[in-house]
Amino acid sequence: MKQYLYGRNPVKERLSQKKVIHTLYIQKGSDTANIENLAREQNIPVVMLDKGQVKALVGDANHQGVIAHIPNYAFSSLNTVLEDVKDKEHSCIIVADGLEDPHNLGAILRIADGAGVDAVIFGKHRSVSLTSTVAKVSAGAIESVKIIEVVNISQTLRTLKDAGFWIYGTEVSNAIDYTKASLKGKVVIVVGSEGQGMSSLVKKQCDVLLSIPMHGHVDSLNVSVACGILVYEVLRQRSKG
Repeated sequence: MKQYLYGRNPVKERLSQKKVIHTLYIQKGSDTANIENLAREQNIPVVMLDKGQVKALVGDANHQGVIAHIPNYAFSSLNTVLEDVKDKEHSCIIVADGLEDPHNLGAILRIADGAGVDAVIFGKHRSVSLTSTVAKVSAGAIESVKIIEVVNISQTLRTLKDAGFWIYGTEVSNAIDYTKASLKGKVVIVVGSEGQGMSSLVKKQCDVLLSIPMHGHVDSLNVSVACGILVYEVLRQRSKG
């Protein structure tokens, strides 16, 4: 199956990094001259399509008139990331356990990029992977964040523990207020699936369970929103020295 990246910002970000684009497709009538020029400067074929042809490529996706045919996304290696951070005083890795909504994964990648997270890890099975929707929602962060796909998240968490990381899971109840936890040093923030949260096996690997206080009628936050709050709390605590 061909991999497509769509949307003006994600495609422009890929062009700015001079990453491989096989073909750039532009919907006729779109105001995309700057993107077309960038592509032609890199000798990337630019093909003009009518609305029906674009729909045949990406359906009803919000493509903004710009679609790039790209190679399949490459994943980083856990060993490589651990080697990169072994001498760092502070490090943060996000682990997503069983996410199903590509919008949430895309948003988490965007958070990871903004917060300087060292890597995002998710499972190969029973989880959303890197799709065009993920790339679009990430607003280009999919190009800069180190992403690791693993077969067994529980085993991966054990490996991270052996490397000196503390594992913090997210839970609605029977957990401590996230502002009362020490999140300095090497930390892993684990977020669960949209409906079920973390699996029981993953929860057992957590050193601490964190909750975000809710003061309204809704009892929990969207998983990517919760992830953002916790990751930026990590940054806040680091900045205090």
